[in-house]
Amino acid sequence: MAKEMNNRQAYFNYYIEDKYVGGIILLGTEVKSIREGKVSFNDAFCLFDKSELWLRGLYIAEYKLGTSNNHIAVHDRKILLTQKELKRIQSKMKEKGFTLVPLRIFFNEKNFVKVEIGLARGKKTHDKRESIKEKDAQREVNRFIN
Repeated sequence: MAKEMNNRQAYFNYYIEDKYVGGIILLGTEVKSIREGKVSFNDAFCLFDKSELWLRGLYIAEYKLGTSNNHIAVHDRKILLTQKELKRIQSKMKEKGFTLVPLRIFFNEKNFVKVEIGLARGKKTHDKRESIKEKDAQREVNRFIN
C-alpha cells in the first residue's frame, strides 16, 4: 500500500485555518500512479467554477505500464464535497487573503483516493523566517537528546 503524499511547501507558505477532506474524480491510470507515489503539488491550487470545486495544476505522472489510454499528467480534476461544505468554503474565500491549497492525497480504508484541502492565509517573509528558526531549534534539541 502506498503512503500518503503531503504538500510540505503549503505548511511553510501558509497558515492553515481549516481542513476539508473530499473525494477526487480520477482515471484508472491516475490511481495507479498515485499508488506508486508519482504526485507533485508544486503548482497545485483549488478554485471554484460554477459552484464546483476544481483542483488545478496537480501533476500525476503518466503510468509507466499504461497503453494508449494513459492519462494527461496535468489537467483539472473535480473535488467532491457536500453542498454545505462548498458553501462554507465559498463564503470564507470571499474574505480577503484566503486561498485553497491541497495538503495531502491519501487512500482511505475503502481504498478510495481522497484529497485534503486547506483554507489557508499566506505567510509574510518574516513569518517564514520564524518557521525556519523553530525548525532549526527543534532539530538541535533532537540532536542533543539522541
